[in-house]
Amino acid sequence: MTVLPPRRPWRRPAPIRCVPVTQSLPETSDRSYRALLRVPRLGRTLVAMQIARVAQSMVGVALVLFTLLEYGSPILAGAVTFVSIVPGLVVSPIAGALLDRHGRVRLITLDYIVTLGTLVLLGVLALAKLLPPPLLLLIAAVSSLTSILSHTGLRSLFPLIVPHHLWERLNAIDSNGYVVATILGPPIAASLVALLGGATALIVVGASFGFAAVAMIGVPDPPSAIASTGNLLLDAWHGLVYTWRNRTLRGLGFAISTLNIAGGIGTIVVPLIVLQRLGLGEVFVGGVFAISGITGMASALLFGRIDSRGREWRMLVWPMVAMAPGVALLLAAAGAGPLGLGIAAGLALTGASLAITGLLNGPLDIALFTVRQRRTEQAWMGRAFAVSMAFNFAGFPLGAALGGIVAEVSIEAAIVIGIAACLLAALLAATMIPKGEPLS
Repeated sequence: MTVLPPRRPWRRPAPIRCVPVTQSLPETSDRSYRALLRVPRLGRTLVAMQIARVAQSMVGVALVLFTLLEYGSPILAGAVTFVSIVPGLVVSPIAGALLDRHGRVRLITLDYIVTLGTLVLLGVLALAKLLPPPLLLLIAAVSSLTSILSHTGLRSLFPLIVPHHLWERLNAIDSNGYVVATILGPPIAASLVALLGGATALIVVGASFGFAAVAMIGVPDPPSAIASTGNLLLDAWHGLVYTWRNRTLRGLGFAISTLNIAGGIGTIVVPLIVLQRLGLGEVFVGGVFAISGITGMASALLFGRIDSRGREWRMLVWPMVAMAPGVALLLAAAGAGPLGLGIAAGLALTGASLAITGLLNGPLDIALFTVRQRRTEQAWMGRAFAVSMAFNFAGFPLGAALGGIVAEVSIEAAIVIGIAACLLAALLAATMIPKGEPLS
């Protein structure tokens, strides 16, 4: 039986290897985006990252549309989204320990290969009419087990190869990696579903992960400080304890996971509004999701130019508050028909809602990424980031599952839950995340 280490004091395992991993450039060095791109080895890593994130952005939309069209069930669509994420979150402490002990690049590549195989399997079985809902859920769950390796692996790799004074610029590029994926992924996925059908679209999306795996070839894995006991499970447990006792990471977990409930609900509600309430095609679903990416890109680049030290708390809390009225626009969009607003107005309101959330995600992402980097010790980045990112994202599959269940009865009720999640997230962030700069 594993026993929790004493609350005070807690002895961290001594690093078994400790190598400086960031360039020792003075704080007065060039802080421009041009300087960031001059960092050795970063360019190829960013290319591999972008290919993978576009593919990951395609998966979510393709799975939801495939399930809605193939089975006609919002509940099943929410369940598929839930199981495609949650198992990966559950194994995140072990994934983080593996990343700290065995490097990041090979494990990131492993995830891409596993995702390629599972998506192709889903598509082939669906074409052969051999994919009942339980098997769909099982394969989606298996595919999620390695997903945390690529998400955390890239996020913890970046601060190891980029100097501290360029972290805001780095995090803007990192955030915009998701933004570009949001712009490109959903429209491409929706178009593939509309043109080729859901099953074939899954195979094509799976193939894109193969390109991401190829792009990772030759990406170096920098050395880093490691705090290890030599026991994988014990290392994973220590990662959980470290993350929970870090006040900043704990506060971020409660606040961001609550905010992500709204995001998960939106993943189900937006397609339902476009397809059912407005009577439009799958391509429009991808189009409105892309709007949030376009606005988010400009916002992230702008806030990436700002030194976030001492401003992280404000950059986290106020965007969460402002997201509530943005999400509320979906209520009007869902009721566009009964209110006599028309299809065009309903589509415009949906796009406006996603545009607002995209704009607000810019400062929020920069603050989230940077404060986590600053307040996590280097030797714990793999485990702490894995646990923290899993904790932060836990609300998304919960929101998707909840949104599917509630939207089956009332789309408006699901949206109201999303609004409440935004406001509660802001309250949690305001009260739980320390404002100070030191490790908390």
